[in-house]
Amino acid sequence: MTQFLFRDDAYLRECPATVTAVDERGFQTDATIFYPLGGGQPGDIGRFELEDGQHVDIADTVKGDGPDGIIHKPGAGSALLKVGQRGTLKLDWERRHRLMRMHTCLHLLSALVPFPVTGGQVSDGKGRLDFDMADQIPDKETLTAKLNELIQGDHAVTARWITDEELLNSPELVKTMAVKPPMGLGRVRLIEVKGVDRPLDLQACGGTHVARTGEIGPVSIRKVENKGRQNRRVNIEFAA
Repeated sequence: MTQFLFRDDAYLRECPATVTAVDERGFQTDATIFYPLGGGQPGDIGRFELEDGQHVDIADTVKGDGPDGIIHKPGAGSALLKVGQRGTLKLDWERRHRLMRMHTCLHLLSALVPFPVTGGQVSDGKGRLDFDMADQIPDKETLTAKLNELIQGDHAVTARWITDEELLNSPELVKTMAVKPPMGLGRVRLIEVKGVDRPLDLQACGGTHVARTGEIGPVSIRKVENKGRQNRRVNIEFAA
């Protein structure tokens, strides 16, 4: 079983780790700060620095077997690892932080557009959400202004846990129609963007997020696309 350290502290940049499994897909460790591809967020990249001075570049991170498996995919030409080797996992922090900022920004966007989310993607410096709406197309200038107002409000972003059963009994906590939150370990994490009298946003999510919305920085709605009879895609990017 791998400890998912990023779920409790998304700001960890490195951690000690021991190799627990190696196969053609990559290697697993007893603990990791590397987020695996999933939920619309890319897998982390970085490196594994071994105690003997060698290092392995990590070109991607993906889910492994079962709900508690994470596989680090080595870059081409990296040293071959063996079970039991120890070292330090180190994130490409600048990239991770940009993904955290954008992921939290998409949560704010989903709060501003009151329609079911049919899909989404967090990318480096940009992102998108697809909404199930027909004739109502958001005005990108108005939406940009409202989104930046929420960001500048510097609202706290916190996490808490509920059981799988509690989530099943509260379907409103799952906003995305196409992506289900990580389940199977008995509990599910909720991400809340704090408001004054009630949360600005509250939903199940396994991704990584910033601690306050002000950390996101200014953003711009690049375009709103018609992607089908009822599907509208809102594309967003960092403005600076």
